[in-house]
Amino acid sequence: MAEKTRYTDEELDEFRDLILQKLDKAKEEYEGLKASITNSDGNDVTDTSPTFKVLEEGAATLSKEEAGRLAQRQMKFIQNLQAALIRIENKTYGICRETGKLIPKERLRAVPHATLSIEAKNGGSK
Repeated sequence: MAEKTRYTDEELDEFRDLILQKLDKAKEEYEGLKASITNSDGNDVTDTSPTFKVLEEGAATLSKEEAGRLAQRQMKFIQNLQAALIRIENKTYGICRETGKLIPKERLRAVPHATLSIEAKNGGSK
């Protein structure tokens, strides 16, 4: 039997469902991070009251910077998931971009936006 070169439409549908679930969750988390940065989720007195505790102010700034970094990471994850959906539509999903072989289902379930097999990622494809 010849080696399989792409996933079946049924398998692609399974991956699409998985990616859509992860995408919904990622967008929710992104919105939460964005809200924490802009403070749009509350109208408390911390923004208007005089702050006498410099350490607390520094911690709040650090927290916003960290939330900003996390939001950027989350946006990149969302873009990677959206790119994976495009690969599903093009029927190129799950094909390693270096070796041209199918990425194992176990890897795609763990990292649904993967474009490299473990072998290629570790440099073993050369």
